[in-house]
Amino acid sequence: MAQTISDAHILVSMTYASRANPDVSAKDFNEILQQAQENNTANGITGMLTFNKDYFLQTIEGPRAQINRLLYALIADQRHHDLQLIETRELKHREWSEWSMNYASPTKENAAIYLKYSTTINFNPYLLSAEAARGLMSELSN
Repeated sequence: MAQTISDAHILVSMTYASRANPDVSAKDFNEILQQAQENNTANGITGMLTFNKDYFLQTIEGPRAQINRLLYALIADQRHHDLQLIETRELKHREWSEWSMNYASPTKENAAIYLKYSTTINFNPYLLSAEAARGLMSELSN
């Protein structure tokens, strides 16, 4: 499907949470991250991803048509399930323009950031509001 001129100018951001399948290994995750970086560069998509052994939380941004295509691919991806959209919104400018896919994992050094935005001691992105998800991702990228 050809992208129209007007599509190219509509920039959107989409944030979602999903549950990692139990058999997703560290090697699988590294492949996911590398694949995302390569595909996003080719498709004009930028974003931020955080992952612990149970959950993915990702914000992606780019042309609306490309984000919609990526959403369908994400839903079909067998490495995770229970994908839930937290927020979709139009943007005037990119927030993650420096990264095809930035990544942060929970560590001792950033534990306070996760706790600041979480409603529980354990990271569970399904419990985050859209505002909390944006704040968490923003602070993790600094």
